[in-house]
Amino acid sequence: MLSSVATKSGDSEFYTPIPTGYEVGKTKYIFVVGTVMSGLGKGIFSSSLAKVFQDKGLKVTPIKCEGYLNLDSGTLNPFRHGEVFVLDDGMETDMDLGTYERFLDRNLDKDNFTTTGQIFQTVLEHERKGDYLGRDTQIVPHVTGEIKRRLRALAMKEKSDVVFIEIGGTVGEFENLHYIEAARQLAYEEGKENVSFVALTYILEPKTLGEQKSKAAQLALHKLIELGIQPDIIACRADNEVTEKIKEKISVYSSVPVDMIVSMHDQESIYLVPGLLLKSGIDQVILKMIGLSEKADEAMAREKTKAWDVYIDKIKSVSKEITVGITGKYTEVNDSYASIIKSLEHSGAYQGCKVNIKWIDTTDLENVSIADALSDVDGIIVPGGFGTRGAEGKIACIQYAREKDIPYFGLCYGFQMAVLEYARNVCGLANAQSTELVEDATTPVIDILPEQKKIEGLGGNMRLGGKDVEVKSGTKAFSLYGDKISIRERFRHRYEVNPDYISKLEEKGMVFSGKHPKYPIMQILELADKKFFVGVQYHPELISRPLNPHPLFMGFVKACLD
Repeated sequence: MLSSVATKSGDSEFYTPIPTGYEVGKTKYIFVVGTVMSGLGKGIFSSSLAKVFQDKGLKVTPIKCEGYLNLDSGTLNPFRHGEVFVLDDGMETDMDLGTYERFLDRNLDKDNFTTTGQIFQTVLEHERKGDYLGRDTQIVPHVTGEIKRRLRALAMKEKSDVVFIEIGGTVGEFENLHYIEAARQLAYEEGKENVSFVALTYILEPKTLGEQKSKAAQLALHKLIELGIQPDIIACRADNEVTEKIKEKISVYSSVPVDMIVSMHDQESIYLVPGLLLKSGIDQVILKMIGLSEKADEAMAREKTKAWDVYIDKIKSVSKEITVGITGKYTEVNDSYASIIKSLEHSGAYQGCKVNIKWIDTTDLENVSIADALSDVDGIIVPGGFGTRGAEGKIACIQYAREKDIPYFGLCYGFQMAVLEYARNVCGLANAQSTELVEDATTPVIDILPEQKKIEGLGGNMRLGGKDVEVKSGTKAFSLYGDKISIRERFRHRYEVNPDYISKLEEKGMVFSGKHPKYPIMQILELADKKFFVGVQYHPELISRPLNPHPLFMGFVKACLD
């Protein structure tokens, strides 16, 4: 069917770009959309199912399609959209890309993430070049065509058996209608046997009623069907397991068989969701639907899931607890620090402990005793951040941790604040400051990176992505990294330790145990006389995985236990 629709000339009203060499049926597509409300866990469902398929020997590739006009997630406030997840190639993305990387245990790149801004930019570039042969440029076919082209190009690049497409937002919003329409067209062009639709919906359970209600889900699913998408699978998010009665109601109103409706109720950990899907048998249903049952290797899956099951057992069998204080300024929205939370969970499971988190808003510490705020924590993390708000509160927390020898872990901004605290209170540089906080600082211990000074604007102007770090032999960092002298970590920053002050800090006992391989850019600091006092200029939380916890988080959690 594709050949009759998509290979017409560029001035056809059904114009759809097709990558050279593309073969229909070679790749299957699974679209995951959300209804009722956002935040249902489309990324968790999609990555869980992708992991199940990957364990069966299938080559899977995810892509997140965001509706906003930003070219990436780099300038988004964490209050609005959760953390910015940075890929190894430097692309600043939605936090769901972190979920995919953790479940699939692989690095993704810029082609696994797209925004409406990127789509529009590409379409307008084509229009300026005259690539549309004088046609008026429209949402259909040009925007939808560019979306389909990207999906097919990704499939070819990765040689994928299955591409998982997560459409951001909620069905019925204006911002993702072009993605929904592109999905409908793709299913038509590729053939139903090559495309499957999964709709996540929400089952209400008001405490005042004491029973589950499905009307909101029914109405939202109707909206999806009105847009030309008949879901094949419905995943029901709920506090408790969805009852058969509710499944039957949804089945009648959506024309989806009851056995194609799965309960995706709350779990102790998101890493239990793949097991939930396997238990429901929905993976087998979808594989049969898209013709991949014979290609799936069930014996491989059983072997692959053994290590995952060991990790799940660790989560369920923790016998100790610790409390870690995360001192930041976005603490009202936990998703702002999603990767840190997961990294602590990974390391906690391997250390046999549950990590409880105490959120400490550093903007409120002016009216609260630091000792009172930190009295019940076993360790302190100062995470990444930008700007002046809450900075002095973070520095006060770091001073308390250093003086009381409470395990401290500084991430990016937390590294810089630790340097300022030490410069002021140990090195005697009372006016030590960051030029991010005070532009004309007299003692600029933290200053902007030289290569950043000529860049204007905010978008994509930082040191971003995976970079090599040289680790100093004989240090705590060297030991924690398994005696490696070269490591690779992900960065997202514009400021650094001013080289003019490095010797002064070192003279007073600060150890810079990691640096740029060529330049005097300090990237790891530690205090040798403390149980655990480590700061890093990068974001180790971005590469921690369930089966491979980050060594620095492992060391931090162990110090908190000790």
